[in-house]
Amino acid sequence: MLTAKEIRESFKEFFRSKGHQIVPSAPMVIKDDPTLMFTNAGMNQFKDIILGNKAAKFTRVADSQKCLRVSGKHNDLEEVGHDTYHHTMFEMLGNWSFGDYFKAEAIDWAWEYLVDVLHLDAGRLYATVFEGSKEEGLERDNEAAKYWEKHLPVDHIINGNKHDNFWEMGDTGPCGPCSEIHIDLRSEEERAAVSGRDLVNHDHPQVIEIWNLVFMQFNRKADGTLEALPAKVIDTGMGFERLCMALQGKTSNYDTDVFTPLISKIAELSGKKYGEDAKVDVAMRVIADHVRTIAFSIADSQLPSNAKAGYVIRRILRRAVRYAYTFLGQRAAFMYRIIDTLIESMGEAYPEIAKQRELIMKVIKEEEDSFLRTLENGIRMLDNAIAEAKAHGETEISGKEAFILYDTYGFPLDLTQLILKENDMTLNQAEFDTEMAAQKQRARSAAAVEAADWVVVNEGEQEFVGYDRSTTESHILRYRKIKQKNQEYYQIILDVTPFYAEMGGQVGDRGTLVAGEETIEIYDTKRENGVGVHLTKTLPTDPSATFIATIDKEARLATSCNHTATHLLHESLREVLGTHVEQKGSFVSPEVLRFDFSHFQKMTPEEISKVEKLANKKVREAIARDEHRNVPIAEAMKMGAMALFGEKYGDEVRVIRYGDSVELCGGTHVDNTGNIGMIKIISESSIAAGIRRIEAITGARVEQSIDDKNEMLRQLGSLFNNAPNVVQAIKKAIEENAQLREQAQEFMQERVNAIAHKLIVASTDVNGIKLMTLTGTRIPEVVKNVAFAIRAQMPEGAAFVAATTDATGKPLLTVMLTDDVVARGLNASAMVREAAKAIKGGGGGQPGFAQAGGKDAGNIVSAFEALVAAVNKI
Repeated sequence: MLTAKEIRESFKEFFRSKGHQIVPSAPMVIKDDPTLMFTNAGMNQFKDIILGNKAAKFTRVADSQKCLRVSGKHNDLEEVGHDTYHHTMFEMLGNWSFGDYFKAEAIDWAWEYLVDVLHLDAGRLYATVFEGSKEEGLERDNEAAKYWEKHLPVDHIINGNKHDNFWEMGDTGPCGPCSEIHIDLRSEEERAAVSGRDLVNHDHPQVIEIWNLVFMQFNRKADGTLEALPAKVIDTGMGFERLCMALQGKTSNYDTDVFTPLISKIAELSGKKYGEDAKVDVAMRVIADHVRTIAFSIADSQLPSNAKAGYVIRRILRRAVRYAYTFLGQRAAFMYRIIDTLIESMGEAYPEIAKQRELIMKVIKEEEDSFLRTLENGIRMLDNAIAEAKAHGETEISGKEAFILYDTYGFPLDLTQLILKENDMTLNQAEFDTEMAAQKQRARSAAAVEAADWVVVNEGEQEFVGYDRSTTESHILRYRKIKQKNQEYYQIILDVTPFYAEMGGQVGDRGTLVAGEETIEIYDTKRENGVGVHLTKTLPTDPSATFIATIDKEARLATSCNHTATHLLHESLREVLGTHVEQKGSFVSPEVLRFDFSHFQKMTPEEISKVEKLANKKVREAIARDEHRNVPIAEAMKMGAMALFGEKYGDEVRVIRYGDSVELCGGTHVDNTGNIGMIKIISESSIAAGIRRIEAITGARVEQSIDDKNEMLRQLGSLFNNAPNVVQAIKKAIEENAQLREQAQEFMQERVNAIAHKLIVASTDVNGIKLMTLTGTRIPEVVKNVAFAIRAQMPEGAAFVAATTDATGKPLLTVMLTDDVVARGLNASAMVREAAKAIKGGGGGQPGFAQAGGKDAGNIVSAFEALVAAVNKI
C-alpha cells in the first residue's frame, strides 16, 4: 500500500515524465491579490497567466498545492468533521497547460495515471461531461465524451449540469466545461444493489469526485456573454486526501495516514478513544483538520486576528478549541502539543512548518488560552441571563442576547444551546437567525463590487519602469468603471508606467496623467493579477491620447526612505536580538513604517536604543544601493539574501543590498542610506504570541517629532515656573497630589459611612426587610460605595434603592440586596432593567447588586417608585 508521501511524489514524477515543470506550492495565504485571502485552488498562482497578463515561462506545469476553503460548494466550515471527505485545508494535485495540449491529452493522462500507474479499479471510475446549456447557446461537450469513450463504457460517462460541469473563475473572466472523475468505493454488495452511476454528485460519502479536469476555452464578459479564449488552458485539480483514501482502501479521508497520526495523538492527549463515541469522533476529526490549517497559515505569516484573513484563521482555531472543550473535556490548551506530530507527517513535503515550529506552537497556545478565558466569561454571562429569565418565570433566552454572545464575545451558539438544555431552557432561534441574516447582509453590502467590462484601447502588456523613472510617456491599454459602496471610480492599465502598485507591504504610488491641458489625478495604484491598476475618479476625455504619467516624487521618496529603513532595522534587530528574528510583515507609506518580526519577549528600552543607533549608523555611512535584477533564486540565496516564509518568489528575483543587509525585495528604495536622514522608533508592541512590532519614522518627520517634543518641554517648563529641573518639579507635584488624593479618599469614606449610617437609622421595615432609599444629586461612585457600606454594616435583611442624578443631570438607578433577600425572590439586575425603561436607559449586574443609567431624568421619580414597589411586593 502506498503511503501519502509516496502518492504525492508519484504524481509529480508522472507529470515530470510528460514534460511538465514541477513547481513548488504557493503560500496558502495570499497577500497581493485583493480578490482572494487564501489559495483555494491550484490555479490561483497562475491567474495572471490565465488572464493573459503575463507570459507563461513553462507551458506545462504540475504541483501539489496547499489550499484552504471555508465557504462555497460543500465547504461550510460548520460541516467539516461531520463527514468523511471535506476539509478546510487540503492538498490539490494539479497539472496545467497554457496554450499547449488540451482535452485529449488531459483525459488520456488522467486515465493513465489513475489506472496504469496507481492501479485503481477501472470499473469503479465514472466521468462527467458538460451536458450543454440552451440559455448559453452551448452544446454538450461531445469532444470530451468522445475521448472518455476510449477508456470507459458509455454508461460510465454521465452528463452534468452547468452547476457541476461548467467552471468559472468568477462573475467575469476565463471559464469552460469541466469533466469530473468519480470513484465508487462501496462494497461489491452495495454496488450490485445500486449502480454507482445513480450516486455520482449525490453527496454519497463513498461515491466521490477525486479529479476535476477544467477545459478553459471561453471568457465571460460583464454582460454575461461568452467569447472564445485565444489560448486555451487546461487546469486540473485532484483532491490528495481523497486519492489517498481510494488507494489505501479506506472509506474515510480521516482513516488514511494523512490524518491517523494526528488523531492518535489527539486520543493520547485527551484520554479518549477514537471510534467509540460519535461526538468524540467528530471532535477529533475537527481538531485534526483544523490544526493543519492553523499551523500552515501561521507558517505563511498569517496570524490569527480580528480582521480579514486573520479572522478566518481565528474562527477556525476557536472552532477546534470549542470541540476540544465540549466533547474532549479539555479545559487547558492542548492543540499546540499536536504540532510535532504534524511536522513528522508533513514537514518533509512542506519544510516551512518545521522551520517555524516554535512560533506555531507559541501562537496556538496563546490563542487557545485566550479563547478558553472567553468561554469561561461567556458561561458566566449566560448564567446571569438564565438567572434573570428564571426570576421572571421565563424559559426562553432572547436570540438577540445569544447573538451578542456569539458575535461580540465569540461564544459558540451550540455551546449556548447545550447549556440552555441543561437548564431546561430554550433559545429564540428565529430571533438569532434574524440577527445573523442582518449581519450577513451588512457584510455583503459592504463588500459588493460591480465591475464593468474592460474597454480595450490598445493591445499589449504592461511594463513597469518606476525603478528608474518618475515620469514617462504612456498609453492606456484598457480601462473599466467600478461601483462600490455607492461610489464610482475607474481602473486604468497603462502600457508603460512609473507607478509602483501596492505590494509587499508598500503602498501604491499616486500622481497624475497629463494629456494636453487635461490632468487626471491618480489617487492610488493597486496590483491585481500581476498588473498595476491605476485608480482615478474621472476618465480622460480621450482614452486613446498619449499621456505623460508622473508619480508624486515627494511621496515616493518618503516611502522609499521608509522601505529602506525597514531593511536596516531588520538587520539591526538580528544583530541585537539574535538571528531568530525574521520579518513577519511590514507596512510602508510616506508617513510611517511598521515592521513585524519574530521575537518572544518585549524589547527593553536599551535594546530599542541599540537597534536605533545601529540603523542610524548605517544611515550616516551613506551606503549606496547595490541592486541586482532578474537574479536566479538560487544565486540570490548564495548572495546571502533571506527568503521570507509566506512569500511566493519567481524563478528570478530582485536583490537589494546595503552593505551587509541583503534582501529579496520588489519595493522602491533610496539611492543611498544617507537619503533617509534619520530613523526614529516611536513604538514597540506585541501583535501576537512571539510576534513583535516596531513603528518608526524617518527624515523630515523625525525633525518634526523633535520640534514637537521640544515645544512640549518648553510648555511643561512654563507650567512649573521654568524650574531649572522640570523632572524634579513634576515628581514633587505628583507626590503632593498623591497625598491630597489620600486625604480626599479618607474624607470621602467618612462621608460614605456617615450617609450609610444615617440611612440605616432612617430605614423602614417592609415584611422583615430594612429598606433604605437615596435620592437627589450625588456622585455615582459615592452611591455605589454607600450601597456596599450598608451591606457591610447590615449583612442580612437589607435592601438599598437609589434614584440619583450626577452633576450633569444624568440619571442613575442603584439597587443592593443582601443574600437572604435575594433568596426570597428579589433580583437587583431584573429590578433596574425594568425600572430603567422609565428613564429611557438600561443596565444590569448581579442578583445582589445592579445599576442602570438613562437619558431621561424627568421620569426618575417614576423609576424610583417602581423600584420601591418591587421591594414592597415581597
